[in-house]
Amino acid sequence: MNADQAIAVTTQYFDAWNEADAAARQALLEQCWSDDAVYVDPTVHLTGREALLAHIAKVRSARPGARLELMSAIDVHHNVLRFLWRLVRADGTAGDISIDFGEIGPDGRLVKMIGFFGSAPAA
Repeated sequence: MNADQAIAVTTQYFDAWNEADAAARQALLEQCWSDDAVYVDPTVHLTGREALLAHIAKVRSARPGARLELMSAIDVHHNVLRFLWRLVRADGTAGDISIDFGEIGPDGRLVKMIGFFGSAPAA
């Protein structure tokens, strides 16, 4: 997989988080998220597309009108990637910049996404 393909798949994943329509969100994840992919952040550890769909719906319902905003380009090498993002609330205020690391599987879809919220701890 080349970098452009990895960026396209990651962009679909990111767009799924911002998609308000559940059917459109599912269609995006079917294209970019492997059936048994793993998602981990400080609040949850889950496996599978259906579990991620449910999690995104829960997050969206808890933060009406919020959206995620990319704060960096998507950095890719081999089959791994990283990007910075932040939550922008409905009132326009923004959360801390966070980072996600992902892995792309042999079929070209994401097989793992690991998120960290906020800045890295001080040394």
